[in-house]
Amino acid sequence: MLNSEVMLAGIGGGELKKIGIDSPIDIAPLSILGLFEGLKAYGTVVKLADQAADAILDFKPDAVILVDSWGFMLRVAQRVRDRDPSIKLIKLVGPQVWATRPGRARTLAGLVDHLICLHHMETAYYEPHGLPVTVMGNPALSRTERGDRNSYRSRLGLSGGDQMLLILPGSRPSEIKRVAPVLMEAAWLLKSQQPYLKVVAAPAPSVRAQFLDEFPKLEDWAVLTDEADASADILAAADLALACSGTVTSELAVQGTPFIVGYKTGWITWMLARYLLYKPAHITLLNIAADDTEVAPEFVQTRFRADLLSERARALLTDAAALKAQTDAQNKALSRMGERDEAAPVIAAKAILGVVSAQ
Repeated sequence: MLNSEVMLAGIGGGELKKIGIDSPIDIAPLSILGLFEGLKAYGTVVKLADQAADAILDFKPDAVILVDSWGFMLRVAQRVRDRDPSIKLIKLVGPQVWATRPGRARTLAGLVDHLICLHHMETAYYEPHGLPVTVMGNPALSRTERGDRNSYRSRLGLSGGDQMLLILPGSRPSEIKRVAPVLMEAAWLLKSQQPYLKVVAAPAPSVRAQFLDEFPKLEDWAVLTDEADASADILAAADLALACSGTVTSELAVQGTPFIVGYKTGWITWMLARYLLYKPAHITLLNIAADDTEVAPEFVQTRFRADLLSERARALLTDAAALKAQTDAQNKALSRMGERDEAAPVIAAKAILGVVSAQ
């Protein structure tokens, strides 16, 4: 504990409540995926930003930490700055200016007092605008405990030669709608071809109920993880994972588990991103860190098909050398993703305390 006198308040979801912080407003409507969907929810975003700013001003903090969610946090920051310029504004994880819309660096620099980012490659975008930046590294590398591979496999009755396929269908309602069905169909195809393959589905707690509604007969052919299961053990136990694009891909890599990435968004969002906004050829951070090469196979938008996913998965599961080669390449990419001598949360906390004490 760096400072026992710090008083905390927060606006967020269930994870905050787990550590004893009750959010004064419900931000569940912010679980939005895609440009078109975001435009439709613009009124909700503005309303919640107004409510969040009111709650912040009532609390009278020395500093506000703005986490992710660019559009919402930008509006919150603007409202807080206009009403009380003495409050320090710190952005925790900046927009991916290295991938799309580098002009956001200027916008952010004109609004917040400090940025805590994930990668050294981001700092060059903010230097011309004079925004102080702290690089904390990728938190997935430091917060992910090493799982016990044998622990979860033993619970499933798997021996050393048995194979387990893990399905990670996403953490947003829109991902359960668009991404999960294709991942699940691919897994079902593999299971029908390899009856002894153990398929395990691990939906995020935030969308578990929706996932179960979408796939009511899942347990006829697959295993559903329990909410109390240790996620690190589950990730480590798999021989291969089919994963929705997101932070979990880095967590899989930390566990030494090879994976295939799938993703699909709305067509308007996809067209704008692919042809106008997004610069890298890949969407998985691990692949981008590996000089934008395909360390982990990606099946995105038009290529996001169950038959293609299952074909690649089957090729990997039947080729031990290919699985090992991918794991080795993932490990090399991890070493370039910002590992530090200290854990990312410790670096971030020290930076925040430094900004506050400098007032």
